[in-house]
Amino acid sequence: MPILDRTDMGAIARLTLNSPANLNALSDAMLAALSAEFARLAEDRAIRVVILRGAGKAFCAGHDLREMQAARQSEDQGRGYFADLFARCARVMTAIRDLPQPVIAAPHGIATAAGCQLVASCDMAVAAEGTRFGVNGVNIGLFCSTPMVALSRNVPRKQAFEMLTTGAFIDAARAADLGLVNRVVPAADLERETMAIAETVAAKLGTAVRIGKRAFYEQLEMGLDAAYAHTGAVMVENMLERDTDEGISAFLDKRAPDWQQ
Repeated sequence: MPILDRTDMGAIARLTLNSPANLNALSDAMLAALSAEFARLAEDRAIRVVILRGAGKAFCAGHDLREMQAARQSEDQGRGYFADLFARCARVMTAIRDLPQPVIAAPHGIATAAGCQLVASCDMAVAAEGTRFGVNGVNIGLFCSTPMVALSRNVPRKQAFEMLTTGAFIDAARAADLGLVNRVVPAADLERETMAIAETVAAKLGTAVRIGKRAFYEQLEMGLDAAYAHTGAVMVENMLERDTDEGISAFLDKRAPDWQQ
């Protein structure tokens, strides 16, 4: 079985982290597989939504600590490997943001350290009841500095700092309260509920969603005036799309739109 399994269901691609023996750790092989698959998805106009989930009893336990320790044979060798590892991991996380399709995480079991970062990097998340989230590296002397980037952009800063410095887990309900996940559902309903959101998004005009996702992240980094100027220009371009014109006409005519994209 591949370390990352892709199953397409119409316009929805479901990616499954498929290394349950190490709790779907972000090993070198897993990062390479995610990077390659995200690159393929970026060019796949038939796919409108991506779901990211984990096989076995956990979503993702973060980096593969055994693999990291094995690479640390000398200080110089370790420094080069670790710098490359965290750079590769960052590229995978930012690739999620850069994908034209919305990405929905479906965590269960645990999502810790870089696994929690993976959830935070996705555009949306639906969590199974009983899922625990943590940035627990501090418990073993390794502050979760790179996971902190995505976490602190999802969770209020004092709560993020508490998680980072105490190494404590939060449950799924608390994760929803803090904004780390959109909603929590019974474990038996995780696949159905996640697919329901994916199908709703996939039914929208793909061009509009692609334009909107890109603009969403761009405007977050801007000041208020710049954000309004930028998104105003984005809406102008969106309005000039053939399928947007058709969508508005169909709405006014009280009929289904004849979208071509």
